[in-house]
Amino acid sequence: MSDVQEAITRAHREEWARVVAGLTKRFGDLDIAEEAAAESFATAVERWPADGVPPSPGAWLTTTATRKAIDRIRRENKRDDKQREAQPVYDTTPPHLIHDDRLRLIFTCCHPALAAESRVALTLRMVGGLTVPEIARAFLVPESTMGQRITRAKAKIKAARIPYRVPSAEDLPARVSGVLTVLFLAFNEGYLATGSGTGPVRQDLTAEAIRLTRLIRALLPDHGEVTGLLALMLLTEARRPARVSAEGELVALDEQDRALWDAPLIAEGHRLVRERLAARAAPGRYQILAAINAVHTSAREIRETDWSQILALYDQLVRLDPSPIVALNRAIALAELDGPEAALELVDSLGDRLAGYHPYHATRADLLRRLDHGEDARAAYDRAIELAGNTAETAALSRRRDQLR
Repeated sequence: MSDVQEAITRAHREEWARVVAGLTKRFGDLDIAEEAAAESFATAVERWPADGVPPSPGAWLTTTATRKAIDRIRRENKRDDKQREAQPVYDTTPPHLIHDDRLRLIFTCCHPALAAESRVALTLRMVGGLTVPEIARAFLVPESTMGQRITRAKAKIKAARIPYRVPSAEDLPARVSGVLTVLFLAFNEGYLATGSGTGPVRQDLTAEAIRLTRLIRALLPDHGEVTGLLALMLLTEARRPARVSAEGELVALDEQDRALWDAPLIAEGHRLVRERLAARAAPGRYQILAAINAVHTSAREIRETDWSQILALYDQLVRLDPSPIVALNRAIALAELDGPEAALELVDSLGDRLAGYHPYHATRADLLRRLDHGEDARAAYDRAIELAGNTAETAALSRRRDQLR
């Protein structure tokens, strides 16, 4: 039974986006696509334990979902109307662009007719397969609010006849920013998963985000932020083998075994960063974050890290993105150069804006620990543990807190 459950979980990770994208292409309705895909997985939960896992789970799920969709259309007795509604989504992608149903689905969900927050939420649901609670946590909003947001976005796509296709070459640059935001958030959810019942790292999400970013770079090879995001993902993914211990605990960067890092991914990421530096164009947010990660992955051990260069890059990033989260990350670099006391002063100034953000409390706890403020550090660790949604991260925070005793 456990093997079957594992197969179902793996199929959901690997096949959800493909099934939804295929149904959307055929029926032109996101509601039908999502509902039929969900029903096909529910049927798998019922039948696979008795019948066994099919030789090709993806094909079985697609066939089952297609039948479910047809049954729904027949029940509603609106086949002709549905087909007319679907017509705009069959617009063909120009021959010079990439044919990929999941990439088309992303651009559909990220259409500028939708509000920015709705684009991200809808894509994480339809392409990333994240649950509504997972997406709500990422946006720090109630589940009901997020559910309504996704429902309205799907209705808008249907009402506005938004086509299911990759935009023309002329429209791509204006559309790509929202897509990059979605891919970045999907990658982050995979890199440090927050959903209950999932592992601490969701490699399926990180791999799919990287795959789709590669496709977009093939469409826009000279777009600096596309290249920057791909480099950032590669350099981050390269560290994944060293990020979780055998005991299931998140391993901080300064404690990781760097021999486990993926050298080919690091080499590719560094090459992309150098490519953008050679372009001598003003870097965007993703390019700067990629450069920061390039500095980290250039050091053979933590003590060789060039913190002054990292701080300078964060200074540059703050000017582009003066968010409290960027300021928090900058404070971590500042602590390595000017000491934990200077960094703690900066971190404390962010408290009002980051009170519900667990990395804020974790960072503050580590700085207080370094300053031997044990009682305050313990309270900060407790708050970080309370807010953290990742089991591996909770284990690491608990260990550090317990060491204070």
